[in-house]
Formats: sequence, C-alpha cells, structure tokens
Amino acid sequence: MIEVRRAIHAQPELAYEEHVTSALVAERLERWGWEVHHGLGGTGVVGTLRHGSSPRRIGIRADMDALPVQETSGKPWASKVFGKMHACGHDGHTAMLLSAARHLAATRNFDGTVHAVFQPAEEGGGGE
Repeated sequence: MIEVRRAIHAQPELAYEEHVTSALVAERLERWGWEVHHGLGGTGVVGTLRHGSSPRRIGIRADMDALPVQETSGKPWASKVFGKMHACGHDGHTAMLLSAARHLAATRNFDGTVHAVFQPAEEGGGGE
C-alpha cells in the first residue's frame, strides 16, 4: 500500500478530476472481489462486499481529491502535476481504505454488508 499511496500522491487530481485515482481504486476493488459502482458524484467509487446472512450494513469512507498547491518536498514520489498536491492526506486516506478493503475481502470476518465509499471533491467542491 505504500506504493499505492505514493502513486496517488505523485498524480494528484482536484475535485471531480479524480479519474486516474478512481480507476486505480475500482481496479483494486474488483481484483479483490468487491462489487464496484463507478461515477458516483462524478468520479466517486463505491465498493460493496457482502458476507453471511445479516441485514446489517456499514459504510467506511475516504476522500480522494487534492489541493491546488505546488509541492516542493523533493521526495521521489512528489507531485508530478504542476500546481496540484495531496497536502491534506487524501492519498493516505485512500490507501488506508484500500488496505481495509483488501483485508475484509481476504478474511471475510464479518456478517453483513460493507460499503467502501471513495469520495470525490471533499475539498470544498461540493462533496463535503
């Protein structure tokens, strides 16, 4: 997941531009057996995983958008997009939710339905 987070960090996308990030998220969820819904709120992704027979449901969420900020960290995974940066940690939030999604799919240690919500435009773009 470190590589996933760094890949997202290097290619930041502003509100409703999260096409590359959404594609990465959807591909991983599908690979792990999640039912995937694309394009929610424009560029959002929701994964659904069911196990057992309980009618209980829970949603877990991460934001995906970046900020219009120039990165000057000099790190190898620094933003490659001029004037855009993951300065609020949304790259980390997305990687953490993907980690949880992978774990839930691998262990199926729950009874009910889990919705993993990858939200676009949290930074003042209407997704708040």
